[in-house]
Amino acid sequence: MLVAEALRLAAIEVLRPHAAVVADDGYPTLARHLVFDSRAVSLQDLDRSQAFTPVLAVYTAESGARLRGPLSDALDISADAVIDIVAELAVVASDEDGDYADAMALDDPEARLVLAALTSQVRFLFEHSQKGRLWRCICKQIREIEMKTFAVPQLGLRYQRTTMRLHCDVMDDDFDVPAGELPEPMRTLFAALPAGSYAKAKLAALAAHFNPDVLPDLDGVTVTTGPVQSGL
Repeated sequence: MLVAEALRLAAIEVLRPHAAVVADDGYPTLARHLVFDSRAVSLQDLDRSQAFTPVLAVYTAESGARLRGPLSDALDISADAVIDIVAELAVVASDEDGDYADAMALDDPEARLVLAALTSQVRFLFEHSQKGRLWRCICKQIREIEMKTFAVPQLGLRYQRTTMRLHCDVMDDDFDVPAGELPEPMRTLFAALPAGSYAKAKLAALAAHFNPDVLPDLDGVTVTTGPVQSGL
């Protein structure tokens, strides 16, 4: 569903505002500019002068739409999307093949507090902040939040990584738009995004891939009248 992609891109703009990227200041989370779209952190993204680097990665997990009930008409649709936000304290790890980026795999109460603060910042932005209004224009409500930690108990490893899974109620894709336009709510989001932003560029690329069904030109209209009734 296109609305799920719009929800993810709105999340990117909220977590990494374009104005903050331009000014390199004013980032709303501890991850600063290290907010990644559908990919994990890479080695070159890390600040090796620090004990760890807070990062966020946003993924579209799943989406769907269904009739609200057995007697609902074709337009009475309930839609939802699941967004995964992976928050982690990334470090340089090594194996026989060399260095790579991974979540910190140490029991560290101070690091755990930093990770908890990072996930709380994400939740506040989406649910309560002024910056989150862009997200809330698409997400009607967050129905459920799951917080999943990452560990390998058999090896005694507890990684400083938490996946926030957001179950969101959203509006369904609306394709009843002028020819050449993005379906809603992507069209409204595109208009609201700042020029030059990552999310706006991605929606523009999506528009280039989207081929709406062009209706044929109207040939003409014929108007007929019913039989004339006597006395009228």
